[in-house]
Amino acid sequence: MILGLTRGWSLTGYTIAAIIILPLFALLLQAAMPDEEVFSHLYDTVLPTYIYNSLMLMLLVGFGSLIIAIPAAWFVARCDFPGRKQFQWLLLLPLAMPAYIVAYVYTDLFDYAGVVQRTLRSVFEWQTPQDYYFPEVRSLGGAAIMLSLVLFPYVYLLARTAFMEQSSSLLHASRIMGCSPWKSFWRLALPMARPALAVGVALVAMETAADFATVSYFAVPTLTTAVYDTWLGYGSLAAAAKLSTIMLLVIFVMVGVERFARRKQKLFQRQSDFNEADRYLLTGWKKFAATGYCSLLLWFAFIWPFAILCQYAFDYFEQSWSAEFLEYSLNSLYIAALVSFICVALSLLLMFIRRISPRSMDSLPSRLSSTGYAIPGTVLAIGVLSPLTLLDFSINDLYQYFDAQGPGLLFTGSVFALVFAFCVRFMAITIGSIENSYKRISPSLDMASITMGQNPKQLLWRVHLPLLKKGIFAGALLVFIESMKELPAALLLRPIGFENLATYVFQYVSDEQLELGALSAIVIVLVGLIPLIYLNRSLEQKS
Repeated sequence: MILGLTRGWSLTGYTIAAIIILPLFALLLQAAMPDEEVFSHLYDTVLPTYIYNSLMLMLLVGFGSLIIAIPAAWFVARCDFPGRKQFQWLLLLPLAMPAYIVAYVYTDLFDYAGVVQRTLRSVFEWQTPQDYYFPEVRSLGGAAIMLSLVLFPYVYLLARTAFMEQSSSLLHASRIMGCSPWKSFWRLALPMARPALAVGVALVAMETAADFATVSYFAVPTLTTAVYDTWLGYGSLAAAAKLSTIMLLVIFVMVGVERFARRKQKLFQRQSDFNEADRYLLTGWKKFAATGYCSLLLWFAFIWPFAILCQYAFDYFEQSWSAEFLEYSLNSLYIAALVSFICVALSLLLMFIRRISPRSMDSLPSRLSSTGYAIPGTVLAIGVLSPLTLLDFSINDLYQYFDAQGPGLLFTGSVFALVFAFCVRFMAITIGSIENSYKRISPSLDMASITMGQNPKQLLWRVHLPLLKKGIFAGALLVFIESMKELPAALLLRPIGFENLATYVFQYVSDEQLELGALSAIVIVLVGLIPLIYLNRSLEQKS
């Protein structure tokens, strides 16, 4: 694009990027501050446990997601059996279910006072826990199972796509050479899908590392809970920042694995020649096994927990439909709408600068502004608190210097910190969505507009904006949904007396009273279904 931007546009882009990555720099700076007492105490006592539990949980959830997602992805992508078309999108539904709600439902079912153990004691006349053995639900293994049930769709989605993109001629050749369908899958299809599987497992591991609610409910100490407890329990921002940097290191390793796997994926990708006739037609017990496997997976990961929520909401509707429910719903809608608007406005500006600037360095602000999504909510909250707390104290000191009454906690005591953190975390979504839409607009259209006398503002408003509407809407929608569901950052940054639906439901889960928060949980789940429907429609249109 032959259009020189003024330095003002470039400066605006770099200013936005500097504000967005400010929490990350503040976190690193805060971690370098001396706080030997608290961190040394943690280092000598519980830090090894935090690190061990975090790594083991990531390993178990990654392995569990892989084991349950691969058969489902293979059945849906390469086989024909009753219900295949429905299962290809139904198996995405668990992503809309918060893991801590699944954890609550199954704990209520399988713990010592639950229906399963009560029935076993009644049938076999066991009197005490010493009379029999039953796996402990509230454990590291229990948390891994709950997270695997919710996060396996990441692996399923990527594996399904990888299996469908594999050349049918290769599988036909393997059959001609005497390989059975099982051998073709094991020796050919599965190795070719390894890069996609690695990406899926890396995404699952990152989500596991960022999870706070499930491990907190199960009382499994991990780095995420350590950051939360260190800040609220010890009041040490420096020690919390040091723990956050350890967690960031783990996340960056996962991002590196994911990027490496994507690079390998490009080497394996070929033009797909797959058609419906290439599917294996399952008959006899095999078709019942495939349908049964997908049904059970869907049942345990989504239908059963959602049915329990609906029952709770129906039984406790009068208690749940309260003024607090309406107020917190409006709070969630308000924050989500505000964050979506800000993310769209800033992302559009950054991508416009990147589009029309002849300077390659002007693409840097949009790339820097996309780094926040990989940072877990608790870590990001610590990074946001550091500069905003300093800013609050500086303003009040200035007022005091002039013998005036300061405004108090202007930033950390209001929803500003919450909105800022959400924007930092979710701006990568709107940047990616608008970037994809920009790729469909020919540069010649920009040159024609400039030739006709349009300045940059008119080019953006009259030409680009109408053509970017779908991308902007999709990005805004996804940010809206993510803002409704985000819990760890909201728990740490919400001002006193402010609640949204996510913190409201988690409060009831922590108090073992999900029945009273079931209506709010259903709202979160239903809102979370919107991007899944949109994602599935996008995939169907591409296919």
